[in-house]
Amino acid sequence: MLKIYRPFYLILGLMCLLPSYVSADYAVALGNKPKYPAGFSHFDYVNLNAPKGGELTLYALGGFDSLNPYLLKGISAAGLNLVFETLMTESQDEPFTAYGLLAEDIALAEDELSVTFKLNPKARFSDGTPVSAEDVKFSFDTLTSELAHPQYRIYWGRIKSCEVLDPLTVRFNFKEKNRELFMIAGQINIFPRHWVGDKAFDKLTNDTPIGSGPYILDDYDLGKNVSYRRNPDYWAKDLNVRKGQYNFNKIRYQYYKDSTITLEALKAGEFDVMGIYNSKQWARDLVGPAFDSKKILKASLSHQNNAGMQAFVFNIRRPLFQDMRVRQALNLAFDFEWTNKHLFFEQYQRCHSFFSNSELAATGLPSGKEKAILEDLQTRFPKDFPASSLTEKWQAVSTAKPHSLRQNLRQAKGLLKQAGWSVPKGKQVLENAKGERFEFEVILSQKAFERVIAPFARNLKKLGIAVTYRTVDTALYKRRSDNFDYDMLVDSFPQSLSPGNEQFNLWHSRSADEKGSQNSIGIKNPVVDALLEQLIQVPDREALLTLTHALDRVLLHGHYLIPHWFTPVHRVVYWDKFERPQTDPLYYRSAQDRALQSWWLRP
Repeated sequence: MLKIYRPFYLILGLMCLLPSYVSADYAVALGNKPKYPAGFSHFDYVNLNAPKGGELTLYALGGFDSLNPYLLKGISAAGLNLVFETLMTESQDEPFTAYGLLAEDIALAEDELSVTFKLNPKARFSDGTPVSAEDVKFSFDTLTSELAHPQYRIYWGRIKSCEVLDPLTVRFNFKEKNRELFMIAGQINIFPRHWVGDKAFDKLTNDTPIGSGPYILDDYDLGKNVSYRRNPDYWAKDLNVRKGQYNFNKIRYQYYKDSTITLEALKAGEFDVMGIYNSKQWARDLVGPAFDSKKILKASLSHQNNAGMQAFVFNIRRPLFQDMRVRQALNLAFDFEWTNKHLFFEQYQRCHSFFSNSELAATGLPSGKEKAILEDLQTRFPKDFPASSLTEKWQAVSTAKPHSLRQNLRQAKGLLKQAGWSVPKGKQVLENAKGERFEFEVILSQKAFERVIAPFARNLKKLGIAVTYRTVDTALYKRRSDNFDYDMLVDSFPQSLSPGNEQFNLWHSRSADEKGSQNSIGIKNPVVDALLEQLIQVPDREALLTLTHALDRVLLHGHYLIPHWFTPVHRVVYWDKFERPQTDPLYYRSAQDRALQSWWLRP
């Protein structure tokens, strides 16, 4: 699968909403008992005896101009997550269970309107200063202010305040009951007040970051490379949630402009590990002396992640795409079966849901409680409700027999005509009654995607639609996507095992005009808003599935995007000088992350 590089995109952890929360002081979970007992030695997916030492060199695409990962402006350096830590850390082989990291104890109030964390007295920042409750409050107040990236205000927007109870104890107060808040409060990244000092936080771009994580910034060349060295005095090196992890003395990221150049750099030995997201590369390009001699190995690593959605995304802020019939027509012009066969070597499955590859995906026609929820929303919001979500089974457009591209294009032509688009005599491009041409641009962040766009553009040309596409550099891509300055782009929406508060940043009306939000589509639909409000209040897993199915169905029938594809494995190539644990976790986002967290250099 082609990976979409959005350097500013932050995944804030796995959400899993289950019947009721469980608190064991050292760990918290929603609805399930923590897998690991109090005093456990280490996570099962690491090697407790992995030797420390050596260097791991990874790659990153594009460039960077900031050492502050929490800003909207600029592109932050890869790997800064190695510097900063959170109050709790999630297990990667449980749906959503968090264990103490900076915090050694957590307690949810009986009224569920606040949660209290007690910090580990051993916790230290890299400069040796203790992590204090004041630092926690400062971090929260800063990240939810106007100076930080707006995604934090959206994600933690239902936390009213953070107050210091004593030097090692903080309490987060909630605006309302919300079953996830006590868990996601533990995901706040903590940094010391003295790192910011007297500077405005949004101007803090090139100051050496100070955190409590296992690594310290070592050296960097803006836009070209950045390296981190393991902190020999790391406070948590003997903590059970850190044992067997972060085994390299040095982590280095080397930057490249595109995936083709990156692969050649790997073959030349410039870096060590590369996740493969391009099917052509996996099928044909992993060749050469180093592969023949097995000096470079390739592997498919299994996982059980929710595949989410990747797609061509309509910017419905643009008048051109506000008519659903137009969006449906463009969907009909994309031939996935041809693309998968001729470009992808039939390696992929079609995204069939915003929660593909999971039980969260809507199937068939709605029934029971889900149908009742949708009927209520149809009554409340008749103008905005997609009526087909109640009466039709959603299916991705297909050219598999008995369907055909010609049949689909004929249907698309009819929809465009209904929407007021036709080709004037003597012309080749559709126009509307105002004489406006049907033309738009697709911006790309990776040149490899041009081979996918080209046949799609040819199909659209048959309908009288003029499409241009171009690959832009990382800085321009970020600026344009942050400001929603595009007609169409390729985007991905990774999903957890269960949706929660993070969904507001993806689909809610209040995020549609928030620069830098992940609502790249620009959805402002009261039906979606109402479903999200219900979603975060569900009492149990059954209700969660019902609401998620309803949300998925409404989004699908809104035809907000053109679905792409997914694969249920992580594909990776790496130089044969590493060892890795025998057991991989169930839920992890990339092979590269897995390598830096748990692999080690062969002695």
